[in-house]
Amino acid sequence: MSKKAVNLTLASSAVGMEKVQMSEREDVDVLLIGAGVMSATLGAWLQELEPNWTIEMVERLASVAEESSDGWNNAGTGHAALAELNYTPQKADGSIDITKAVAINESFQISRQFLAYQVQKGHLNQPETFINSTPHMSFVWGDENVAFLRKRYQALQKSTLFRGMAYSEDPQQIAKWIPLVMKGRNRRQKVAATWTDMGTDVNFGEVTRQLIASLEKTAHFRLRLQQEVCDLRRLGNGRWQVTLQSLVTQQKRTLTAKNVFIGAGGAALPLLQKSGIPEVAGYAGFPVGGSFLVTENQDVVQQHMAKVYGKASVGAPPMSVPHVDTRVLDGKRVLLFGPFATFSTKFLKQGSLLDMFGSMNSGNLLPMMNVGLKNFDLVKYLVDQVLQSDADRMEALRTYVPEAHPDDWRLVTAGQRVQIIKKDAKEGGVLRLGTEVVTSEDGTISALLGASPGASTAAPIMLELMAKAWPEKMASAAWQSRIRTVVPSWGRKLNGDVALTEKVLADTSRVLNLTYTAPVKPNAANDEGRETAHVVGK
Repeated sequence: MSKKAVNLTLASSAVGMEKVQMSEREDVDVLLIGAGVMSATLGAWLQELEPNWTIEMVERLASVAEESSDGWNNAGTGHAALAELNYTPQKADGSIDITKAVAINESFQISRQFLAYQVQKGHLNQPETFINSTPHMSFVWGDENVAFLRKRYQALQKSTLFRGMAYSEDPQQIAKWIPLVMKGRNRRQKVAATWTDMGTDVNFGEVTRQLIASLEKTAHFRLRLQQEVCDLRRLGNGRWQVTLQSLVTQQKRTLTAKNVFIGAGGAALPLLQKSGIPEVAGYAGFPVGGSFLVTENQDVVQQHMAKVYGKASVGAPPMSVPHVDTRVLDGKRVLLFGPFATFSTKFLKQGSLLDMFGSMNSGNLLPMMNVGLKNFDLVKYLVDQVLQSDADRMEALRTYVPEAHPDDWRLVTAGQRVQIIKKDAKEGGVLRLGTEVVTSEDGTISALLGASPGASTAAPIMLELMAKAWPEKMASAAWQSRIRTVVPSWGRKLNGDVALTEKVLADTSRVLNLTYTAPVKPNAANDEGRETAHVVGK
């Protein structure tokens, strides 16, 4: 089903629901604020675990998945740390720390199992509409960067999650993997790359639309669009009273909810601040936007089939790691290069320029100032990015695609990301990278703050959130059994367990129609650890 058709279906059904049997219900078990991938994922989990719970999802826009979850507004990498160099930092002693890479890979394997289960249950349809096998690569040049990538590759080989990754410093071999990147490149330039065919491209917007469409078919779920949250107030009985305003009629209404989840992307922080819970004190947000160069010229697109990640500039935030991305968006294969950082005080792409200022208060102003003073490289990077011309962006593109022609590429604006700033006793304030779940002491209200890896780890993040919101339920045999039905490996580490890792990869590849290459014992003829002739799925 096309994006337009799904949104029309969701919009019409949401309007219809307001007119029929559920219109009188203003008391729900769970309120989901924001119709993005996080809320959709939590809704899918709760439908599996507690199908009789009443759930309402509210969204301020006219359709779902229009902000950070939309395919054009995020990287759509299917983050498994296969290529992203910022997940494997070099320590002071020169060694490579793979701790974060292993954790992210483990998390994405949970997401793969979650997606596969949704396909098996019919909640997601036609895997190729939202997930496709796409090789993931790291690519660098220069003596220092090549040395780093070599050490990174060697370090990752100590983890069973990265078996089968290939490494090369041979320009001819790299040209076979990524001809578009090597064509026209200076032959004297020292280059290196890693390659694995276990990567994916994921359209999280399509995942979101399909999950919500499936939820709408159930008896106890309601979606309401164009609804603005005006106020959140805890009642004496522990429930939350939420005031909402229709952006169509301007009429206000109130509902009460036992539990509230704020999955509203950049708007999550100011909404959580409205709740007044002490856990949000000291949190602030720093918005960073992005834009990409994109080509839909199939003569160019067909020369490149990979997600190629390079080395970030000094001071660049993690979502600004340059990459040449094969994407499948709205059923069409395209190439994206970027991102180029932009700056706006908006917390959402369709937000207000007052967003950042509205989130400032006496508790987070000092941490924000401390972070600004201590992150001069980041400030300089953003200023340089904002001042870039079209020629500057083309020059950056040509460092990765030497023969790129400006007529083939156009600039598109991506989504806004809000990095977390948190009060810190020692440093005053710290810039926290990644995502963070913030929950009230009683677990009745939660929010997800932060950015990358975000959507790629939505399924495990929502498991973490549910453990805080419903600890007794999560400890129950009933919930644990249902969770393991969805994610068979839940509770067990894949890293170090070759058999379990390969079973998860093989099973999910079969259901999701992804490439899977079975492992073989390394030998002189084949030292990559996988048998490339044996392919299951595609």
